Amino acid sequence: MSQFNLRQIQELQAKLLKAQEELEHTNVEVTAGGGAIKIVINGHQKFQSITISPEVVNPEDVDFLQDLVLAACNEAIQKSQELAAQHMGKLTGGIKIPGLM
Repeated sequence: MSQFNLRQIQELQAKLLKAQEELEHTNVEVTAGGGAIKIVINGHQKFQSITISPEVVNPEDVDFLQDLVLAACNEAIQKSQELAAQHMGKLTGGIKIPGLM
């Protein structure tokens, strides 16, 4: 592993902070049930919106709706984590830094 000087470390820190800021404002959109559920999440894994189409709201089959929402949420988190890992990995050269991803 190469040695870093203080200037390089400060530059990397500034780039990482900027990348984290960008992730906060970068959204990923996921749908489930043929578009019946739409989830928008940012690169910090914070949900921005959940949209549920009225056609899938059936009081007789709440389990189906719950399954769709759960599947969409899980996929949204996964895609958001992939986005963050890809974004931060460009700066760290693939080195996993605890607390960043």
